[in-house]
Amino acid sequence: MSSRIIRWAILLFALLAASAAARAQGQGQPLPVRIGAIPVLGAAPLFVAEREGWLSAGGLKPVVALYDSGPNAVQAAASGTLDVYVAGITPVAIGRTRGVDLRVVAATAIGENVLVAGPKLAGPLTGGTAPAEVFRRFRAETGRPAKIATQPPGSIPYTNLSYWLREVHRVDPADVQILTLGIDAAQQAILAGAVEAATVREPGLTIIRERNPQIRLVAGGSDLFPGQPGTVVAVRGTFLEQNPEAVRTLVSGIVRAVDLIKREPEQALPAVEAALGKGIVTAATLRAALASPATQYVADPRTLVAATRAMLAFQTTLGISETPPPTDGLFDPRFFEAVQAEASAK
Repeated sequence: MSSRIIRWAILLFALLAASAAARAQGQGQPLPVRIGAIPVLGAAPLFVAEREGWLSAGGLKPVVALYDSGPNAVQAAASGTLDVYVAGITPVAIGRTRGVDLRVVAATAIGENVLVAGPKLAGPLTGGTAPAEVFRRFRAETGRPAKIATQPPGSIPYTNLSYWLREVHRVDPADVQILTLGIDAAQQAILAGAVEAATVREPGLTIIRERNPQIRLVAGGSDLFPGQPGTVVAVRGTFLEQNPEAVRTLVSGIVRAVDLIKREPEQALPAVEAALGKGIVTAATLRAALASPATQYVADPRTLVAATRAMLAFQTTLGISETPPPTDGLFDPRFFEAVQAEASAK
């Protein structure tokens, strides 16, 4: 089947889905909303808004699927199987240059990605020795580069790590080997000692430090990338245009959830436990993760604009894109502004 036929098939599927959604909303039925999210604490506002019933109260019927990276979630959106994306900002911008019409309507968190190191590197990296020298010595002593796990190229973790290695500390590329894995796989790799370091997000950071205290935090979010942009809520253009009130309901729920997490984290805990605990991670661990400074919750998408532009510009030096993806049309703050204005009027 030719690529042109495939594109037409995807477009037809999207139009039929949008039409069905519009009919359901017009008949007073719950509107199905297919949401793709990554299993990190930065996405917690979505889980809280869903569990608190704020989305269903507004006539939405959310169906949430978890993905192991932002680029994979963007691919799902490109195929027409997602209406809403809740993951990192840069895959959205890159996806738009390839015809994936996603528009950022809210943020959820910033500064999420941090770097941890196992016993072989933790001491030197936190003991005052320049990272470039630490990695050089490791290679000289072991005969191989240090292995660092992160997510795929184009993701925020990959970009953050690359910026820290190249721009902040000028580490010789020959002294490190970057392994691109899914979120859970990177976490397991550092715990198993298969890699010397890894980029992680909460609750992975708390889980790792509880299970192996010898694994230590060596670089925080702002250390990896200044003003590090994080998780966003992006909506497919066709869904947004067909269902503006649904998008407003979604954004309103995110805004309320961010406020609840910051004000009453204990009340938000059951939603986080249901989404991320899965009977494996304890409530105590997730409670500690919610209090971690590694995740800063924000709902205003406008707070991410400058840092996003800087990150997209840096990605061109990595060969991820030939020129920085444009940010025109990437952010659509109208819904956030409307929710904010409504809250201020009360």
